[in-house]
Order: sequence, then C-alpha cells, then structure tokens
Amino acid sequence: MSAINDSRFQYDVFLLTGIPGQEHVYLWISIPFCLTYATSIVGNSFIVFVIKTNPSLHEPMYIFLSMLAITDLSLSITTMLTTLQIFLLNSRKIGLDACFAQLYFIHTLTSIESSILLMMAFDRLIAIRDPLRYASILTPQRLAKMGLACVLRAVVVKLPLPILLKRYRYCRENVLIHSHCTHGEVMRKACSDVTVNSIYGLYNILSTEALDSLLIFLSYMIILKTVLSITTKAECLKALNTCVSHLCAVLAFYTPFISLTLMPRIGKSSSPSIQVVLGYIYLLFPPLMNPIIYSVKSKQLRVRIVKIFVS
Repeated sequence: MSAINDSRFQYDVFLLTGIPGQEHVYLWISIPFCLTYATSIVGNSFIVFVIKTNPSLHEPMYIFLSMLAITDLSLSITTMLTTLQIFLLNSRKIGLDACFAQLYFIHTLTSIESSILLMMAFDRLIAIRDPLRYASILTPQRLAKMGLACVLRAVVVKLPLPILLKRYRYCRENVLIHSHCTHGEVMRKACSDVTVNSIYGLYNILSTEALDSLLIFLSYMIILKTVLSITTKAECLKALNTCVSHLCAVLAFYTPFISLTLMPRIGKSSSPSIQVVLGYIYLLFPPLMNPIIYSVKSKQLRVRIVKIFVS
C-alpha cells in the first residue's frame, strides 16, 4: 500500500512481512521455520518434563533452567501463529488489538528471559564464590520470590507500551517489515507525536534488558576474579566450565537483541533485509539453542535424558 499521511484516516490492520521478494518460495521457506518451531517447542517442553519428574534435578540451577525453558516455549508460541500463517497461507493481515497484544507478550517474555539469565548468573556467582552457603542462600522460597519478582517487573514495566500505542491513529504506511509486531516499528507508523512512547521505550530497555546485561557482566567480572585466585589450574578450569552453558545462552540472547535495538538508531541506512534476519534470529535462535546447549553441557541433565530414551 502507498503511504498515507492524513490524520483523519485510520488503518484497521497492519500487514506483516515474511521475507521480502521471496513470496514465490514461501511454501519451501515454511519447512525450516516449521522444523525450528517444532524443535523449540518439543525441546523446551522436554527440558521442563525431565526437570519436573526428576527430584535429583530440583536444584537452583535446574529450576532456573526450567523457568528459561517455559519462557522460551511461551515466546515460540507467541510468534509462531503469525509467522507460519504468512509462509503457509500468505496471510499478512493482523488487527491493531491483536498486534498490540502480540508485541506486549513478546516484550514481556523477552524481559522475563533477560531476568532469568541474570538470576542464572547470580546462581553461578554464589556457586563459585561461596559454595558452602549455596544451598542456604538459594532456598526454594527465595527462588520462588525471585521468579515472581522477575515476572512482575516485566508485566508492569511493559504494560504501558500497548496502552500508549492504543491512543494513536495509524495513518502512515501500514506495512511492517517483520512477521511479528514490535513496539518500535508500530510506534513509527503513528501519525501523532510519539515523543512519550519514544522516551518510555528507551527507559523501558534501560531499566530491564540493559540493566540485566550490565549486572550479568559485573557478575562475571567477580566470577573471573574469584576463579583466577584459585591456585590449581584444574580447579580453575572446572569452575569456568560450569559457566559455559550460561555464557552461550547469554550470547545467544543478547547478541541479536543489542544488534536489533541499536540498528534503527545508529544504522538508519541499513538494509531492511538485515533487520528482518536479525528479527528472526532474535526470536527463534535462543528458544532453539538453549535446550541443546544445556543438554550437551550438563552431564546430570544429559544422563536423565538418555535414561528416558533407553529405558
């Protein structure tokens, strides 16, 4: 559709985009997307099942992992419907209210995931720096409070995003470059002054994902300092090895997130195709890779998984 800039006009729908210029092969493209979603959903569901049914895995690290798997599972389901309807049915329309609901769940779930990664960093910090007090610090009651706090923070901080967007009229071009709705892109389609949204959006990122990433970085600085003080090389490597899975999960989440957040601000001339690819990596890669990373690196979890298949 051609761009319209008339405040008296109001779009009722947005048009989502799969991969620009590849519409003739959407059915073929849908195959890897279906496999990715199926692997993510099955993998994360299986992680939750294994941890829930094995009392020996009811430890802080695995409880945090189950929280991460539930979040990844929810995130996959949130984006799956609109993405697959584009590639399988070539249906691009999404109503305004449905779009606002989707972007709220996407931003809320990514904020929860960021918080869980921070809690997992704290878990590794306590395990390495103060192992004798590990069980007394990370009690089940404290874990429940931490989990509740991260969910409440995300729900409350992200709630104004759709509420503020709902006030505007959308009279500019209604084509979105992603197969899902995001706050920043929908905001730019409004024909009103969006200064409040822009400021709150920046505060939103700084107070959640940016703050979490800073605290994770500081946690690993303390971990590194503690590990380097260990006299034997074998013990030093053993301590660092316990952090590898979490570091991979952090990189899988924050690398596309930072790239996708900064690109519209510092790379305004960048190709939309790059933003599309980053959007898919950001929402599909972590839920796909996290079960694989932890299944490969965690011996306890790997043994339980193998027993299920060979029994």
